[in-house]
Amino acid sequence: MTRLNELRLISRVAQMYHLEGRRQAEIAQHLRLSQATVSRMLKRAEAEDIVRTSVTPPVGTYSELEGALREKYDLPEAVVVECTEDRDGAIMARIGEAAAHLLEVTLAPGEIIGVSSWSQTISKMVENIHPLKSAQAKYVVQTLGGMGDPSVQTHATQLTTRLARLTGAEPKLLAVQGVTTSREAKFLMQADPYVRETMDLFGSITLAIVGIGAVEPSELLARSGNIFSSRELSDLAEAGAVGDISLRFFDKNGKPVKTPLDDRVIGLPLEDLERVDRVIALAGGSKKTDAIAGALRVGVIDMLVTDKFTAQRLID
Repeated sequence: MTRLNELRLISRVAQMYHLEGRRQAEIAQHLRLSQATVSRMLKRAEAEDIVRTSVTPPVGTYSELEGALREKYDLPEAVVVECTEDRDGAIMARIGEAAAHLLEVTLAPGEIIGVSSWSQTISKMVENIHPLKSAQAKYVVQTLGGMGDPSVQTHATQLTTRLARLTGAEPKLLAVQGVTTSREAKFLMQADPYVRETMDLFGSITLAIVGIGAVEPSELLARSGNIFSSRELSDLAEAGAVGDISLRFFDKNGKPVKTPLDDRVIGLPLEDLERVDRVIALAGGSKKTDAIAGALRVGVIDMLVTDKFTAQRLID
């Protein structure tokens, strides 16, 4: 009976606090208890299952899919966005909107942002960012060479400089080819002092925003010229590659696929990405499902922003 009386009083304290909206000091005065006792009783109310916390996700959010992704891939965080069509254009637009909001509310002052500059989804993110007035980044660092076909080579430069302007940062461009003709050409290009200055910042990046590519390159990357030949891509697939992050390839288990082609890429290696404090990957679409699954197993991604259709495929 003593326990029942005790629980009755705990229940009354919980009712006053949670339902009547009274402050702990007010409850203590009303019931002639100490404030410390009221605080202890509120904790007991949870322990005794008198008070239960319930979260009701709003329509258009997918907490169950996000939780399943976190559990299956040992992923710290996942954001699954609403999308009415399982179509690349619609998916990229929705992911870009969500990622823009995420960046706006989580960017810390002085951040050094690394950005994978040939991603169409990241481009959609940049289009949706509002100029930041409070938290301002220090640098926006281009993490994959941006030169290529003259008709599209400005894309990477514009993406990097626009993101820098929106976040109040200084852009650090990588004004060389993403894929060089040879290992020797790569070393020669990396010797340029401006290129070296940008690459020296790779180790200082605090936030990396990356896309995930399938072995078959996206339309934008293909048009840029920053790709390998069809034969080389076929060799990568035969070696088990399912996708890439900034042209660093991995297999379905997340293991890096190292070939001589790796020596021709000027960009951020996966080993350096692993040391970045926060890595956000933006990707979705049926063609990229296997690539995204492999990327999540690499172990470098802290947050995936994807769509509900891709999330379901990744779980299934």
